[in-house]
Amino acid sequence: MNTHFVSPPRLLGLGTAVPPHELPQDMVKQVASRILGARYPEFERLSKSFENSGIDRRYSVVPFEWFEQAKDWPARTKAYLEGATSLFIAAARQALDASGLRPDEIDTIVTVSSTGIATPTLEARAMQQMGFRSDVRRVPVFGLGCAGGVTGLSLAARLAAVAPGSKVLLVCVEACTLAFRADRLQKADIIATVLFGDGAAAACISTDGRQGAILGEGQEHTWPDTLPIMGWEVDADGFGVVFDRSIPAFVKDNFAAAVETALERMGLDLGSLRRMICHPGGAKVVDAIESALHLEQGVLDHERSVLRDYGNMSAPTALFVLQRVAESGLKGNMMLAALGPGFTASMLPIRFE
Repeated sequence: MNTHFVSPPRLLGLGTAVPPHELPQDMVKQVASRILGARYPEFERLSKSFENSGIDRRYSVVPFEWFEQAKDWPARTKAYLEGATSLFIAAARQALDASGLRPDEIDTIVTVSSTGIATPTLEARAMQQMGFRSDVRRVPVFGLGCAGGVTGLSLAARLAAVAPGSKVLLVCVEACTLAFRADRLQKADIIATVLFGDGAAAACISTDGRQGAILGEGQEHTWPDTLPIMGWEVDADGFGVVFDRSIPAFVKDNFAAAVETALERMGLDLGSLRRMICHPGGAKVVDAIESALHLEQGVLDHERSVLRDYGNMSAPTALFVLQRVAESGLKGNMMLAALGPGFTASMLPIRFE
């Protein structure tokens, strides 16, 4: 009797990229104060969030001057198409180089982005410059928000598993800063100004490999009646962020049960994990995750360092953390996790050997 063993999908290489415009947090506060301070009565009180955010700097696809004047959909879309396409190419090339693959070896491209609308989508816009094959399969995904990096990697692993030997490229690209709004004057817009940065992360996945972290089967948990917690409101001028102030408390009260259920389905338990690898949505969210899972305070050090260096870039951020964990040389079973609109927890088991 002949048996054919199919290797599990593996993470062959990671790449990350940020745009050229650095936004030091103290300068962001100064600019935001000049634009918003006189118009928004609560700005002075909320401005303390800049110092308490745990963020030193962020990066943007546009310079500070861009934010000084009101922007409509066409202006935001133009900046997104230019900036996000460049980020796509930079992150994808890094991941390919790290994997030892050529662009024409890629069979499927999964593109995750929720901060702009592009049709044709980003991978099509980058195709000629990248050198992808004309028969490459394109899988663009919109609307996952901060959970997009984990869900996108889970999707890429599934696509690699059902077509053994194929090469899948995941690229997560977000230009969060383009959602800056000076007209709505809501608390959520101030918090977004405190937290958001732009960036991209890419990964190559295949069953055709003997090295690289093993990717398991991802799990998701969507809580009922939580649609208003996180997302976008869409109006004539662009996206308007939705952030509920209850997010840290909600995570503290509900995240552990979702993690435990997912681990049970994976045949794991929290005690068997060397590490949780989490999306750092904000300093308070990182604290809430540690509290919910009864982790030692401060153990999510790579999460805090990524937040400090880049801010919350939405979908790519979890993969920035994953890259730092991989570079640290830590081995064993881990779980990548992120929270996003839905309100949904996305989780993916990963084993470094």
